[in-house]
Formats: sequence, structure tokens, C-alpha cells
Amino acid sequence: MMENKVFMSFMFYSTILILKMYVVAIITGQVRLRKKAFANPEDALRNGGLQYYREDPDVERCRRAHRNDMENIFPFLFLGAVYSLLDPSPTVARIHFFIFCVGRIVHTVAYLLRLKAPTRSVAYSVAQLPCFSMALQILVAAIPYW
Repeated sequence: MMENKVFMSFMFYSTILILKMYVVAIITGQVRLRKKAFANPEDALRNGGLQYYREDPDVERCRRAHRNDMENIFPFLFLGAVYSLLDPSPTVARIHFFIFCVGRIVHTVAYLLRLKAPTRSVAYSVAQLPCFSMALQILVAAIPYW
């Protein structure tokens, strides 16, 4: 696998995306602490009392960004791994992975910084294009074995 240029490229971009998800999780925790909005009563008690066992719109925004990452990055991990096995052009594959990665980073930045619409939805849509392309190529390759 380590000699497969496409798979190595996939691993690189996948790792960046996973690290990005960790960053969003850390940001969510920091916003929770700053806003004193804890999801669990024991955390609220440790940080001032049960009155802080509550929801906060800024924390919820971070959580939605993280959930959106899970809804989109996890399928990319499957599609990209299988796509890498199809022996695609390394350049074309790298473009697929790069577009998805940049789209997801822009989407997260737009979400967390409340950038003006339609920045977030454009980033989301652009990131979906390589996923649809990879899915279609996987299906075409699998049709003879159906």
C-alpha cells in the first residue's frame, strides 16, 4: 500500500481532515468552558453549579459543525479508500482529495466564524463533487461483479 501513490495521497488528506475534526472538538470544549454551558451535570457542578448544565447557541454551533464533519468526512474516508484501489490517475485522485479537503476546511471556518451566506453552502457543495465522482467511479467498476 505504501507504494500506491493514490493511497498515500488519500492518507495525507484524510489525516488532515481527522486533525481538523480534533481541532473542532477542542474548540467546542473551549467554548463550553468560556460560556459555562455544560452537557453533563457533573461537569456543571465541577465548574460552578447545576445552573451551568444548559445549552448555549455558540456551543451548539460548534457541535453542528462537528456533526456535519462526521456526516461528510466519514463517507469520504470509505469512498477515498475504495477509490484508491481502482488504480485512478494519481493527479486526478489528488485533485479529488484536495478539493474535498479544502471544501471541508472552508465549510468549518464559515460555520464557526459565521461567514456570510452562501459561503458555507458553496463550500459544502464543492466538497461533495469529488465524493459523487468517486462514488460513481466505484459503482461503474463494481457493476460487472453485481
